[in-house]
Amino acid sequence: MLRFQKNIPIVAALALTACIPLSSVAQSSDYPNKPIKLIVGFTPGGSTDAVGRQLANSFTKILGQSVIVENKPGANANLATDFVRRSAPDGYTIFYTSIGHVTNPLIYKEAKYDPVKDFTPIGQVLAGPNALVVPANSKFKTVQDLIAYGKANPGKINFASSGIGSSLHLSGELFKQLSGVDMVHIPYKGAGALMPHLMSGQVDLAFPNLPTALPLIEQGQLRSLGVTTSTRSNAAPAIPTIAEGGLPTYDMSTWYGLVAPANLPPEVQKKLSDALMKTLNDPEFRGRLVALGMDPRPSNPQDFAKFIQGESAKWGSILKNMKFDTN
Repeated sequence: MLRFQKNIPIVAALALTACIPLSSVAQSSDYPNKPIKLIVGFTPGGSTDAVGRQLANSFTKILGQSVIVENKPGANANLATDFVRRSAPDGYTIFYTSIGHVTNPLIYKEAKYDPVKDFTPIGQVLAGPNALVVPANSKFKTVQDLIAYGKANPGKINFASSGIGSSLHLSGELFKQLSGVDMVHIPYKGAGALMPHLMSGQVDLAFPNLPTALPLIEQGQLRSLGVTTSTRSNAAPAIPTIAEGGLPTYDMSTWYGLVAPANLPPEVQKKLSDALMKTLNDPEFRGRLVALGMDPRPSNPQDFAKFIQGESAKWGSILKNMKFDTN
């Protein structure tokens, strides 16, 4: 009897230890049982936020729990990225991220994260072009006009972006590298802030997302010289590609996807991945993306992980010798 009493603490500890993984499995199996936060790293009202809210609405219907968009803007989504990285890997915090997920660590010293190791991939959502646009009364009517003038007048052309490391900025840096044109970068605090200055001719050109630029192009307030992807957009098939315009290797796609903190339980990862695939295969949802000039890109977590690795390698090569003032 005494021997049994002596071993009670050991038996109890073993029983408690055995229950921990069972409890974890139970929590994963009834996921989700409370609201989910979908983090967006930009302000409300933009195209990123709009698609994020459409995703949240679809996930709410599929998962049977409220999915609430939480905007955490700042430092080209670095604040949002760090918030998600430090969140519990339980599936109740997910992140609608973009190309900046792989390029920010190459540009910002404070972005001390690994885009692969510090996150669990759920799936890619979409990809789409930016558009090289100039004011409606600009002297540049083609990509070749721009290149010819830029080479004859180094440093005389400027281009605006929505911030250092944004897809607008990266599009311009890639153009500079492939064309050999020396352009001065002018960063703004968001695409909305730069548009009035672009339309008035205070800046020479920009590379906004096609959904942002297209209404202004159609209204005659901006002229498009080309889209940044290697193929024309279904939303604006009359606009040639920059590759067609004279830079055959130019290809820049703005992409978005869903990730969660590292070490997300596989069962939760699968539920979120299945919800995303169902969303992206819904004809109504796909139609809304296509109307915006975006290409739905449903992918499983494994393929999205490979895609992120490939993007990290690509932009690491492009940005390795560039210096950025991010103060």
